[in-house]
Amino acid sequence: MSTGKLWGVGLGPGDPELVTVKAARLIGAAEVIAYHSARHGRSIARSVAEPYLRPGQIEEALVYPVTTETTDHPGGYEGAIAEFYEASAKRLAEHLDAGRDVVLLCEGDPFFYGSYMYMHERLAGRYPAEAVPGVSSVGAASAVLGRPLVQRDEVLTVLPGTLPAPELARRLADTDAAVVMKLGRTFGSVRTALAEAGRLDEAWYVERATWPAQRVAPFAEVDPESVPYFSLALLPSPGHAARAAGAADQQPSGAPAPGVGEVVVVGLGPAGPQWTTPEAAQALAEAEHLVGYGPYLARVPQRAGQVRHASGNRVEAERAATALELARAGARVAVVSSGDPGVFAMAAAVLEQAALDGAEVPVRVLPGVTAAQAAAARVGAPLGHDYCVLSLSDRLKPWEVIERRLAAAGAADLVLALYNPASRSRTTQLARARDVLLRHRDPLTPVVVARDVGGPAESVRVTTLGDLDPSTVDMRCLLIVGSSRTRVDNGVVWTPRRY
Repeated sequence: MSTGKLWGVGLGPGDPELVTVKAARLIGAAEVIAYHSARHGRSIARSVAEPYLRPGQIEEALVYPVTTETTDHPGGYEGAIAEFYEASAKRLAEHLDAGRDVVLLCEGDPFFYGSYMYMHERLAGRYPAEAVPGVSSVGAASAVLGRPLVQRDEVLTVLPGTLPAPELARRLADTDAAVVMKLGRTFGSVRTALAEAGRLDEAWYVERATWPAQRVAPFAEVDPESVPYFSLALLPSPGHAARAAGAADQQPSGAPAPGVGEVVVVGLGPAGPQWTTPEAAQALAEAEHLVGYGPYLARVPQRAGQVRHASGNRVEAERAATALELARAGARVAVVSSGDPGVFAMAAAVLEQAALDGAEVPVRVLPGVTAAQAAAARVGAPLGHDYCVLSLSDRLKPWEVIERRLAAAGAADLVLALYNPASRSRTTQLARARDVLLRHRDPLTPVVVARDVGGPAESVRVTTLGDLDPSTVDMRCLLIVGSSRTRVDNGVVWTPRRY
């Protein structure tokens, strides 16, 4: 006998009229209707689906053993819930084995923070299973607010309120529009994150969207004690807000005042706040706008009122142009670099763009600890005498130029600090560089391979030029190649200052 089919049916946000035609048909036809409920026995999902139920259907109420209260289960909350899901799956499997189709009701959309997914992952491998999408609470909240979520090329980010406040703040600052789910007890943390991201005044609170008891209010005005689980925070399309305010005669939120501001190019050091100088930290704290590569901006603490402009790794000119444009309009702008901004980083890009634009904008450069300095300190003092800093990336200069400079530095017996030694698309350059240097250096010349110095994946090892394996090196590595004078004593690498 063939088995029944499991249907995960999305019911939408709460209004029974927002149940899809397909969902209503399946609910009416199913032999078994299953739904989750708390221990009080009332099920929101069943109440939404009630107009589409028919007499004689088998109902399976899957009653959670715990919701927010504590439990004496030996596995704690997670253990109690896992055990509940296993037991629920067995109950539904009995109906499926008997050839009965099962409709599992799910508020919103089954695969969007939905309860159905836990049954799907336990049963879909053994029985036919299909999810029927429903109108999500995100779409419902935008509709009752009467504001677009996103438009054109804006980015929407959906976040759980259970994230730590600093992480929430970082993500809220780096997106155009956002929805934060799962409020309830997380409301205070979410409010803190919105404030730290400088977005609290834009945020709306939406509770039980499309229900008769729905509530919509500015997020900052909501009493935390009144917030249920079925609520969310919404940052709608910023473009709509600007046009609604009259963009022709009003500055959008966070826009600088008229006049000329300043661009400060800041070096964060190679990793972590311990590598950032007090001067750089002060400049970051005073900036109204932060511009930089996304992962580097993520290292800067959130501060209320600051606007972040994150971008990809290969758009230095565009980043520089954005910073200068903001400063021309009167803003204090910090452009963020890793390491030292003047070493293969954003200082040159900003100054070059300023020269091309003819922009009369003050540009300051604040130094940072370089990756070469950090790597050298980990092993001793390999840069104790004359040395050369060279990038092996041929994205901005021809390989022929790199090879000539390698040969010149090798012939001059300089220690070399090699940046950008390899990447996913550049897999041959390091081997070629090693071969060039071996024309001038003994194969036993010490080589330091330093990866992610100061970061969680830090590794520093000492090898020799002859034994250097390029396949073990990636973009997060920096190499220091010794001179003929560089020594290794008990794992310490140093280059004498005297000949």
